[in-house]
Amino acid sequence: MGTQERLELINDYNNLLQNFSAHEVLLFFNDKYHGKTAFSTSMGAEDQVITQMISHYKLDIRIFTLDTGRLFPETYELIEKTRNRYHILIEIYYPDTQKTEKMVNEHGINLFYRSIENRKLCCNIRKIEPLRRALQNTDIWITGLRSDQSVTRKDNHLVEWDENNKIIKVNPLINWSENDVWDYIKNNSIPYNKLHDQGFPSIGCQPCTRAIKSGEDLRAGRWWWENPDMKECGLHNNKNNNT
Repeated sequence: MGTQERLELINDYNNLLQNFSAHEVLLFFNDKYHGKTAFSTSMGAEDQVITQMISHYKLDIRIFTLDTGRLFPETYELIEKTRNRYHILIEIYYPDTQKTEKMVNEHGINLFYRSIENRKLCCNIRKIEPLRRALQNTDIWITGLRSDQSVTRKDNHLVEWDENNKIIKVNPLINWSENDVWDYIKNNSIPYNKLHDQGFPSIGCQPCTRAIKSGEDLRAGRWWWENPDMKECGLHNNKNNNT
């Protein structure tokens, strides 16, 4: 598919689906790209909402998560609780052992605190490369992104082209508010990470995540030592061809 054709397709999808609910968006892509749609969950609140919808509507959407090796114990507990609650498979992808060992031996176990370059190296090995493997043979990538999560996500759309992974990315909750997410979780008794109740609205790797302070951005606790405009691991870096 050429660039112009791809842009027209994505624009058509955005126009067609602009008034669809989140679960209707999932149903649409499940039917149109049957067996070729995958959902990446980080086990965050938004992702738990989408997991519940996939389970409830019995969609043929593959669910996977990335285990970086540095996650919180609470996140591992939630993976198990979610699998048991919905009787679903959550595929787990790990970073390459040799690359991880080489990085740690050369730069140290907590290299990410010393420079942005080191942090990006760590994110690349622990997240981006496993993501590429997880998305192989997939046409549609479902995510839990919301536009009001941070300044780096305010320009995201419902349907986008992800240039890094050469795939159509769909964000069913893009226009949801934080209150929308938590109302849905409470109304549907959805299990969620205990750390959300301890001041962690966004949860990633343990050494790179802290609780936020009153009035801070929802993602202020992620890589808190860096400039807010740069705080993405590379999984969602806003590089797309929507315009």
